Amino acid sequence: MSAGRPEILFPLFAAVESLQGVGPKTAAALGNLGIEAPRDLLYTLPASVIDRRLRPTVQGADLPAVLTVEVQIGQHRPARTKGGAYRVTVRDAALSFQIVFFHARGDYVSRLLPFGARRIVSGRVESFDGMAQMVHPDHVLLPEEAGELPEFEPVYPLTAGVTQKTMCKAAADALSRAPELAEWADSGLVAREGWPTWCDAMAEAHAPQGMGALSPDAPARRRLAYDELFAHQLTLALARARKREKPGVETVGDGRLRRKVLAGLPYRPTGAQERAIREITDDMASPKRMNRLLQGDVGAGKTLVAFMALLTAVEAGGQGVMMAPTEILARQHLEGLRPLAEEAGVVLELLTGRDKGAERRAKLAALARGDIRILVGTHAVFQKDVAFHDLRLAIVDEQHRFGVRQRLELGRKGQAVDVLVMTATPIPRSLALAQYGDMDVSVLDEKPPGRTPVKTALVSADRMDEVIDHLRRAVAEGKQAYWVCPLVEESELSDLTAAEERFKRLRAALGEGVVGLVHGQMPPAEKDAAMARFVAGRTGVLVATTVIEVGVNVPNASIMVIERAEIFGLAQLHQLRGRVGRGAEASTCLLIYQAPLNESGLKRLTTLRETEDGFRISEVDLEMRGAGDVLGTAQSGLPRFRIADLERQAGLMKIAQDDARKLLSDDSALKTARGEAARVLLYLMRQEQAIQLITVG
Repeated sequence: MSAGRPEILFPLFAAVESLQGVGPKTAAALGNLGIEAPRDLLYTLPASVIDRRLRPTVQGADLPAVLTVEVQIGQHRPARTKGGAYRVTVRDAALSFQIVFFHARGDYVSRLLPFGARRIVSGRVESFDGMAQMVHPDHVLLPEEAGELPEFEPVYPLTAGVTQKTMCKAAADALSRAPELAEWADSGLVAREGWPTWCDAMAEAHAPQGMGALSPDAPARRRLAYDELFAHQLTLALARARKREKPGVETVGDGRLRRKVLAGLPYRPTGAQERAIREITDDMASPKRMNRLLQGDVGAGKTLVAFMALLTAVEAGGQGVMMAPTEILARQHLEGLRPLAEEAGVVLELLTGRDKGAERRAKLAALARGDIRILVGTHAVFQKDVAFHDLRLAIVDEQHRFGVRQRLELGRKGQAVDVLVMTATPIPRSLALAQYGDMDVSVLDEKPPGRTPVKTALVSADRMDEVIDHLRRAVAEGKQAYWVCPLVEESELSDLTAAEERFKRLRAALGEGVVGLVHGQMPPAEKDAAMARFVAGRTGVLVATTVIEVGVNVPNASIMVIERAEIFGLAQLHQLRGRVGRGAEASTCLLIYQAPLNESGLKRLTTLRETEDGFRISEVDLEMRGAGDVLGTAQSGLPRFRIADLERQAGLMKIAQDDARKLLSDDSALKTARGEAARVLLYLMRQEQAIQLITVG
């Protein structure tokens, strides 16, 4: 990759030790800030700014504050004890105050601040016993040197072993190496936004003239954020173009199976479902490969949309596969789809890791002959010996549990498989673009009829006995409930009630055989058996960790109790609540919290109480927690932007996506002047993957 890096960028990718004031030790410390080359230092912008403008007096200033004034130097009062305070009285245009040094040698102070002389001093001023004091000034200058002090001083993020002085010096050196680069952004956009060039934007961002210059909306910062988002979207657009280049198969169904299923439904699909079905069947009918994300809130009816797509593949003479991240979910999809498949007269089968021996061989043979038209499974369908007769459509459920690599792997199973990815996690638009920018998106934003609203209440943990009494009555009436606990085992670090402990207490209160338990550490067979007993209605209360968060469907369950709700993320609480309200029974969600609630805990729980709109909830979640946490950065595949702020610059992401797609449609090989400039940007942003996509192409 570096072999192809344009020469103009070489100075920015030199060793970090080549920067002024950076030796091997400092270089190692800078590594903790993710700084491995001068380029990374350029992308580490000041986090704050100190106002060093000269003012006539400290009088009237809102203390404590960093102030710069010209003073006349008066009496020196050396320290009485070793390491004590050495005080110098000074007077500005209106007020006398003290400059204080600790552990200072008298000859040093008298040379620095000679009696009777005038000096400019700059530093933090505090009020002590009613008198203003400046302890250890940051700068002491002669009046004629006033111009050497910058009016605003940038403050960089630091780590152990790196000082502000080092950062400022190294950043200035990195800036001096920043070349003038050809413009990669759309000229109309640059003019409309009034953006500086890349090089000028860097210089401005590293020399902020006041707090306003730190805002994400400041032109220099907005421009640099855009460059990051544009490079990211260009990479995704290249990946998308690459997928689309591979010819797809035109999968056109005649509608006979779909009509049968729709005629047998007790309700009409919602407008959103109809729109999504239309978008998907149009994609499948085109000669390009489909790569679409179906985003739907809890209970928005994704299953029906997915099944219509699978039937389209079958009508066209092909096969479809639907994959889920866990066996529980795969079995549930099977149960949800089976009645629809029977209505259509289509052979549907399940393949999981449990299938062994002769049974597995028989299924694989039927799949290879084309007798099985729709396969539901876990990632076991990735295995080498699984071959389809004519796979047209692959549906992946809960995409955030699958990596992009697995998505590609699945696409290789058929000649030119169309891919539909489903997620029940409503994702704010900016994040959807960041994570799924290579895909087209269909959104289900209406609830089908027959879903009952869930009443949500906040209950303090000291009312636990009342909750258990309420549960006892509900179970006696034949209702079922989930009880979600935050952690599995008691640990010294945590006072959270463990699932094991809660299970024992509820079993003692409600009776043997009434309460079941599932958690992440259980062997899969035990977990499935406990779930199956609950689904069949043999247990009334299921104590669980968040393993039930996704997809579990028990229409009779109408109560959801979430313990220590304040420590869960909003999106997760919303997913858990979505497990109830699936039948005709009025449903309740009880959020049990440990008082006192802090501000963010209160905001999360009240938001949940006030709305069931997953997209609204996800926006609040994003505001509160930041992008990485909303998707779980470790496995989210979200890029780590150094300047762009996904929470506050969502609109910019959309502009970047449109711009990237337009550039590639005009210049797919990036050969024009702007295309060449965009290549330089990709190298600058270390988008190796994108460069490979162009060079291979």
